[in-house]
Amino acid sequence: MSGPRIKDIPASERPRERLAANGADTVANSDLIAILLRTGLQGKSALVIGSELLAKFQTLDRLSQASVKELCEVKGIGRDKAVTLQAAFTLARRMAAEIRTESPLLDTPERIADLLREDARGYEVEHFLVLLLNTRRRLIRVERISHGTLDSIHVHAREVFKHAIVANAAAIVLVHNHPSGDPTPSEADIKVTRDLIRAGQLLKIEVLDHVILGHRTTARARDYASLRELGFFYS
Repeated sequence: MSGPRIKDIPASERPRERLAANGADTVANSDLIAILLRTGLQGKSALVIGSELLAKFQTLDRLSQASVKELCEVKGIGRDKAVTLQAAFTLARRMAAEIRTESPLLDTPERIADLLREDARGYEVEHFLVLLLNTRRRLIRVERISHGTLDSIHVHAREVFKHAIVANAAAIVLVHNHPSGDPTPSEADIKVTRDLIRAGQLLKIEVLDHVILGHRTTARARDYASLRELGFFYS
């Protein structure tokens, strides 16, 4: 079935008009996709294609990582429309990168997760990052220390603190992702954290937190875990 065409829907109920009148936050994800697509191919409605894309990839996260070839497997999506979708998701990631240049305040695990969430969506293996902060807990820059296999990374204190010393950072935050989506810390995560806390104490550079990024589920409202909040930091 081709489904209803946008031009056949009353003007006040069309996604583009509803967005203009009420704001983007009031429009469903499938309708936002339909706005980007404008029209479908092969007689299919953009509204139907938007719903089918979400059904196929299940989440915006997976949709954002889909290749042009994978997008074109959905009937009604051609190369140009697939490229349009990829461009939209790439702009979202670049916007997140721009935010980092504004020296955001990173004094809570939530703000740390918000800063890095878009970048982490595209990681298929674990990446270990260090956020270098000044005395006001504002970001100096993000350093990628290592990346590894699907569930294993190697972190050396000398690499972590070398960057902090060069940047004259007052404190650091450790961040890595779990490709499985479950941000629960492993025993290795806890050991690395405590080793780096001790190294930081010797160098007078405070390790403020270790945030693990994962994915939200219906059973898990937060897509991150804070080892400080979980009580794994020494007092």
